[in-house]
Amino acid sequence: MKKKIDIVLISSTLVCFLPMLLMAVLYNRLPEQVPIHWNASGAADNYAPKAVAAFGLPLFFALMNLIVHISMNTDPKKANASATFKLFAKWLVPAMSVVVMSVTAFISMGIAVPVQVIIPAFVGVIIIICGNYLPKSRQNYTVGIKLPWTLNDETNWNKTHRLAGYLWILGGLLMIVSAFISFWPLFIIVLILLAVVPSVYSYALYRKSSREKPQ
Repeated sequence: MKKKIDIVLISSTLVCFLPMLLMAVLYNRLPEQVPIHWNASGAADNYAPKAVAAFGLPLFFALMNLIVHISMNTDPKKANASATFKLFAKWLVPAMSVVVMSVTAFISMGIAVPVQVIIPAFVGVIIIICGNYLPKSRQNYTVGIKLPWTLNDETNWNKTHRLAGYLWILGGLLMIVSAFISFWPLFIIVLILLAVVPSVYSYALYRKSSREKPQ
């Protein structure tokens, strides 16, 4: 049987490499050390040689994209995940490549880019989209809150993801707010709660179910 060409994998990988064109055009105008990380106030606190930043980072994103696609395409329960959510997940890394590399290029050229606003707001939008689709995905191994208790119990999975959906939408909105008011502790607190609360809730459901089972 002829193997089907994965158009999404090919096109998303090409998008990961797209920032290389921008970096190649601007290469002679880039400093020898290019900022690749910024603190909460938007000040650069880590640098890389411009060749690494210009061409190594897009390659890193492309490899990450490949890993995401392989993981999702080989998931034994891949049919359970929301088709739209899977498509979103497959395009997430390419979107990150374009956003991060564009910010890196413009800041390197001395253009004032409010990275302390753009990045948290971008993450907040991602969280909101994920929150919308989490309750729509059934048990699988690549998309969702994959804990021993959710993967072992369909009811646990459904209840945990229903709660997480509401929390992630609210959390994403708070992240966007934190970006525009420049209050990074709120962003960190929300990020921790989005991971901890569904996990604790899922474990509590598991413990309750275990106690209710006949001995």
